Amino acid sequence: MDPKEFTKIIVELILQKKGSNIRILDIKKVSYIADYFIICSADSDMQVKAIAESVEDGLRDRGIKVMHKEGYSALNWVLLDYFDVVVHVFRHESRSFYNLEKLWGDAPYEIVEESVVPPIV
Repeated sequence: MDPKEFTKIIVELILQKKGSNIRILDIKKVSYIADYFIICSADSDMQVKAIAESVEDGLRDRGIKVMHKEGYSALNWVLLDYFDVVVHVFRHESRSFYNLEKLWGDAPYEIVEESVVPPIV
């Protein structure tokens, strides 16, 4: 699947669980780690878990398994690595502390409008 299309599916899954402040960083020209980082915020550890599980379950239903995941024990920052796309689900405070957007400041980014939750096909 095309990584850009893949990011759209992930964003839809995040929005279904009310993830906020979603930003897609295009890091393919500044790093070999992945093509895209998707970063979003959650209000509580339960919401972090719900968003991460929504992404993981929604992609698994499409036959796509996560390569690596971490952060489920603390639920401040859950990382889901899908090789070309890495998803970061943060509690608001942790996101401010780690400030990935600044760390990857050379990467172009897109801010996702949160007002409309697109249907998952």
